Amino acid sequence: MASRAPPSAPSPLPPSVPLRFDTRTVDELTIEDERSFRGIGLYAELKAVLHRDVYPFRVLPPALRGRWDRAVLLNLTYWGAEAGGDVLVGGLDADVVTHAAWHHLAAKALPSVDGVSSADALFLGEAIASAFDAYLVGRLLGCAPDAAFLATQVPAMSDAAAAAGLSEDGFEALVTAMAATPERAFEELRELLYDATKALFAAKDAEAAMTALSAFDDRRFAPLLHHYELSNWVLYARAYGSAVPDARAAELDAALRAAKDGALDALVARWLPG
Repeated sequence: MASRAPPSAPSPLPPSVPLRFDTRTVDELTIEDERSFRGIGLYAELKAVLHRDVYPFRVLPPALRGRWDRAVLLNLTYWGAEAGGDVLVGGLDADVVTHAAWHHLAAKALPSVDGVSSADALFLGEAIASAFDAYLVGRLLGCAPDAAFLATQVPAMSDAAAAAGLSEDGFEALVTAMAATPERAFEELRELLYDATKALFAAKDAEAAMTALSAFDDRRFAPLLHHYELSNWVLYARAYGSAVPDARAAELDAALRAAKDGALDALVARWLPG
């Protein structure tokens, strides 16, 4: 019997071309819902920071344009403030302008050392950027109640609060408090987010983390705690950050707590140009 020729080896696949983000400045992007934010002076100031510093936003390349699922995964996993803001599918929401600006300002005020950011700095920057949501909710309820941001953010907050056991009346009271004193809401939520993430970062196992979180249950904004992706914050800091205490973050945190209802004004005085 004649021997069969050995099967030919499969042709090697062509080398893949690595995908690269497109980059855009704030002036090159369409900003959704911006009209609603025009009554908030801080919005214009924060946008001006991004304009002045030619801040680069990362946009998915054309081959992935429209892939919200991919953008969400990348945002949740690689959110370091020095990397270039949220990964965008195309346009830019007005609230993301403020979030990116606070991250950028935090990265400038609390820069990494030898390429490594402290966990304290990462948590403080994210707490400031995320707590600004409460300020925006409060302000927009008064000046732009039809804002798209409210239409998405308030129901999401309501779902988190309900999961935490807060009644509908209790959530309505919480939102009313945001509208009555937006600056106080910002600082209370900032303190909670910062304290909770630091406690989770220090916890060695799930039981320790459960105990640590229970210590914050009496805080007014505790029902909103799980609205935020705290596990991603902690895991990112454990993977890329330093556990060495950061005196710069501690000093700023103490100054904001001492300012109380004036914490946002104190932050603006430190970080935004006059």
